[in-house]
Amino acid sequence: MKVVINKCFGGFGLSHEGVMRYAELSGMNLIVVEQEDIPEELKDVIPKKYYLNEIADDNYWTYYDLPRNCPHLVQTVEDLGIHSYGAHAELKVVDVPDDVDWEIGEYDGEEWVAEKHRRWE
Repeated sequence: MKVVINKCFGGFGLSHEGVMRYAELSGMNLIVVEQEDIPEELKDVIPKKYYLNEIADDNYWTYYDLPRNCPHLVQTVEDLGIHSYGAHAELKVVDVPDDVDWEIGEYDGEEWVAEKHRRWE
């Protein structure tokens, strides 16, 4: 199975081009709205808002909750390479054996895939 992770400090994110490719592959109808009055230091991070099907607060869409093994996400990163990277992201597709119960670990936004283990405290 293939899983997308972020390999630099900062955090997982897709570029606008990556979002649009993901939407195309998954058949989503995203409406793009340019955000106004964004502080200059945030324009590269959140320059646009995405809505699913119609512009309404309950239809706001973000890539943060995408399953990292989503085939459309994997294909987006494989197809676009560095053009899929969001601000402060360097995305990588890693192969994980199908029989592994995995999770994503991270430190300051840099991520890895690890096998899940039991834990008691």
